[in-house]
Amino acid sequence: MGPMLQNVLRKTILFLYRVFAIFVLYAVLFGVLAYICVMGLYAVNTSWITPIVLSPSDDKSLNLTEWVLTTQITVDNLVLDVKRQNDSAAEMKIHRATLLGLEPQLEIAIERESQHNMMAGRQLTTLEQQKLADNARTRASLNQVIELEGNTKRELAAGLITKKDAAAQLLSVNQAQNVYTDSRINVVLLKDNLLQKNTIDTRALDVLDKKAALRSQITQLGIAIAMAEKQSQTESVQIGRSKSAIMTMTQTPYFIVKSQGRTATFAFVPYDNKGEIAIGARVYDCYLKVLGCRDVGAIKQVFSSEEHSAHPMFRTDLRGFLVQLNLENQESAKSKTLFVSRPLLF
Repeated sequence: MGPMLQNVLRKTILFLYRVFAIFVLYAVLFGVLAYICVMGLYAVNTSWITPIVLSPSDDKSLNLTEWVLTTQITVDNLVLDVKRQNDSAAEMKIHRATLLGLEPQLEIAIERESQHNMMAGRQLTTLEQQKLADNARTRASLNQVIELEGNTKRELAAGLITKKDAAAQLLSVNQAQNVYTDSRINVVLLKDNLLQKNTIDTRALDVLDKKAALRSQITQLGIAIAMAEKQSQTESVQIGRSKSAIMTMTQTPYFIVKSQGRTATFAFVPYDNKGEIAIGARVYDCYLKVLGCRDVGAIKQVFSSEEHSAHPMFRTDLRGFLVQLNLENQESAKSKTLFVSRPLLF
């Protein structure tokens, strides 16, 4: 019995070994086949997405929030500067309009004064000639008076006239001399007036200088107004661009998470899978990546900004976008992949 029992035991062990080897072989073949099928499914399937949980403390959320705040401060400063430039331009336009109104009045005044000086110059020239003739006649009369003064002194010395009469005659002589002196002074003054009326004197130059200064001020105001308006337009364009950028950034998942102050679940969608994506589309979580799929939520929002991620199976770099998920079972956020439609019929 001993040898027969040993023989049966060896055959049993050999049979069990063969059965185990066959089982292991088929298991390996099944595993390889299943892996190939899963890889093939992910290669052709266009409904898978990769869940992502974002937190307000993520670096991207913090950096984006800081950028938005900084840009908003810049926009506020630009808005104030645009208002200041516009107010300054409006005030300079009023000032320039006032100066433009003064310019023709100054031109009229200069022309009127020039015509007056021309007419007065001709009249003063005639009066000067007449005054010189009068002075010549006065001088001849004065010579006679001076001769009378000598005769009066001799007669007084001889006692022919009284001192009172002599004093009266001498007083008349002095008065005549004073009149002649005043006439000579008037001639000098008349020449001075002629110089002012017939030539461009310092007062006329002052008026011309004021005219040039007025024209220069008007030109400078025009340049300043143009520069203020140009700067205002440039800053307005920059404000529009910055506001557009802020609006775009505030519509990103990272800013939404930071503004809400709590974590949220999103999913990365490759561009090849975007045909399956729509707001309200149901999301499925599957066991063993492809089997036993169950409905776990829906797509809440779709974002347009581009994102990069690795393929969940092939680990290649992919380009795509993010969608926000409204999951009924938050445990599904820990899954490696989710599906927008069932990958298989069950």
